[in-house]
Amino acid sequence: MSQTETGRKQNPAYVITLCAVCFGLNMLGALICGKFGVSMYLDTVGTVLAAVCGGYIPGILVAFCTTFIKGISDHDALYYSLVGMLMGVCGAFFSKHKFFNNFFRTVATIPVFTIVAVIPDSILTWFLYPENQTTFAEQLASDFRIELADKSVTVIIVFLIFILLPKKLLKLFRYQVLYQAPLTDDVAKAVRKSRSRSLSINIKIALILTLASFLIAGSSTVISFVLYRDATIHDHESIATGVAEVVAGTIDADRVDEFIAKGSAAEGYDETEEKLYMLRESHVDILYIYVYKIEEDGCHVVFDLDTDEVKGSEAGDVMPFDDSFTHLVPELLAGKPIDPIITNDSFGWLMTVYQPVYDSSGNCVCYAAADVSMNDIVAYQNRFIAKLIALFIGFFIIIIAISLWFVRSNLLTPVNTIAYSAGAFAFNSDGALEESVERLRKLDIRTGDEIENLYLAFLKTTEDSLRYVEDIEKKTETISKMQNGLIMVLADLVESRDKCTGDHVRKTAAYARIIMTEMKKRGFYPELLTDEFINDVMNAAPLHDIGKIHVSDMILNKPAKLNDEEFRQMQSHTTLGSRIIDRAIEIVPDSPYLHEAKNLSEYHHEKWNGKGYPHGISGEDIPLSARIMAVADVFDALVSRRSYKPPFSVEKAMDIIRSDAGTHFDPLVAEAFISAEDEIRKVAEEFGSAEYSKDENTDTTEPK
Repeated sequence: MSQTETGRKQNPAYVITLCAVCFGLNMLGALICGKFGVSMYLDTVGTVLAAVCGGYIPGILVAFCTTFIKGISDHDALYYSLVGMLMGVCGAFFSKHKFFNNFFRTVATIPVFTIVAVIPDSILTWFLYPENQTTFAEQLASDFRIELADKSVTVIIVFLIFILLPKKLLKLFRYQVLYQAPLTDDVAKAVRKSRSRSLSINIKIALILTLASFLIAGSSTVISFVLYRDATIHDHESIATGVAEVVAGTIDADRVDEFIAKGSAAEGYDETEEKLYMLRESHVDILYIYVYKIEEDGCHVVFDLDTDEVKGSEAGDVMPFDDSFTHLVPELLAGKPIDPIITNDSFGWLMTVYQPVYDSSGNCVCYAAADVSMNDIVAYQNRFIAKLIALFIGFFIIIIAISLWFVRSNLLTPVNTIAYSAGAFAFNSDGALEESVERLRKLDIRTGDEIENLYLAFLKTTEDSLRYVEDIEKKTETISKMQNGLIMVLADLVESRDKCTGDHVRKTAAYARIIMTEMKKRGFYPELLTDEFINDVMNAAPLHDIGKIHVSDMILNKPAKLNDEEFRQMQSHTTLGSRIIDRAIEIVPDSPYLHEAKNLSEYHHEKWNGKGYPHGISGEDIPLSARIMAVADVFDALVSRRSYKPPFSVEKAMDIIRSDAGTHFDPLVAEAFISAEDEIRKVAEEFGSAEYSKDENTDTTEPK
């Protein structure tokens, strides 16, 4: 396992320093461009660098701080924080996918940075400064030229700084505050690759946060828009009302008819008109100012100020009533005050305020009117919505980034690490089990919440399980030793009745082990010769002659050759032993070694050519364990002193095994046995030979 750690508990000062330096780069770039009048911004160099070196959070924070500080002197800069944050997101994404490790791949990111910056930048500029452009396409083209140059220089600068920074320093900038011990690289990689059956918690939380944010922002935006619209209309209505009142107070009401009749020729007319122009110029929201006397035949012009787009009517002209005013004519003729009205007729979409002008007798002689363009009000509203949405998206990016980082470090990584540790828990050996528990213990999760409670509970369970398993293993080992000891005692009891066999069960077990080890080394019967099989055969080997317990002592110890009847009784020890073990299997049915003991007992006198006993089966129909024991049993009979024969030399016994391969013995088993002659000889010499019996001239290769 790699010892390189991921997610080290680094000093956050490195990341803070990175953010501070990158913030300074942003401000320096903006200052240089402003001072020298360069057609670029260079205020995202630090943002992209912070994102490339430190990830999403540093990049986004540097962008936000930059626009916040710039917004102190230029409020509109706050609304462009969205653009800077998107640059941070792009920088972190490209860094994560190794784009900044290669110059050509770095250059390939320039169009992406440009497009991501141009679209929101142009939209915001279009809404915030509608008076500064003609069409959106022209605004987009202009911004694209500037942003392409700006982002080209920005990306190249970031690349040069990035490749010059030491790799060790870059690792310190990748600050991951994990509420647990550091992970090794391979574990961290496995945790990141953890997959859920459907959506991960990370995605679910992101969706919930996104939905909640949009619901809150959507409702807040609607409410804010309605309130802002009403407030804007009310403010403009108040301005128009105030202007109309001032106009009404400026006109000499007693001379209205004279003004209509003579116009500029009337004394004081031009002076009054000049005051009205000055009044309009002092209120940028007022589009039209005019004074009408309402008669049955229409509106008689007293004053009508010219604008850049529309020339006012001359005094005395009669203007027909617009359709939108028809319903107000009776009230206007009666000289009554009327509420502000919004119309969309020949003069455009306007909000009009009429103020009655009274003469010295108190009669309404005309109306002073002030018009405000509703298009201007809508433009204010659009600008407000654009600012609101820009701020929302900017804060949304910050909230999502910080929330997902917090969820990942405080929830997902601890949970996935626990899950990985549980999934990688190994019970195949004592060392692996202890290592698994120790790996889990070293996680040291300290989230201080339910996740930590889960971790501590799981850790306690595993530690208790380890102690329980260790206790079981000790007891199992004790039981196994006791079992093997009892088997050996039982085998010794059986063998002790046969005065000529000595350490036969121990020697045959040793020979069987040597044969199986050699066969496995040579690749014989790989599907059968498993470690479990070898262990079962070794444990079962002492029971291969258990059936002799039912054979008469006289037959077992007869110093001469057995007659046919006696030989049949001797042969019965195979089936008798099988029955004994069958009864044991009924008591312990799930004991693999007992099944092998049955095979050994019943079939170890079968021959490869089918001429053995008790069933006369041949070849691979004979269980492999019995074929192995057949070689071990015969060899030990050959080299041991028996009551009916003297011991053979190892060489002669080996020759007999070799010659009987393919007839008496499985040729592969015989080959493995002969190949391990040195180890076989050591076992034979270790146990030595039994004493000679009286009948030393008997020669046989078939043990009793």
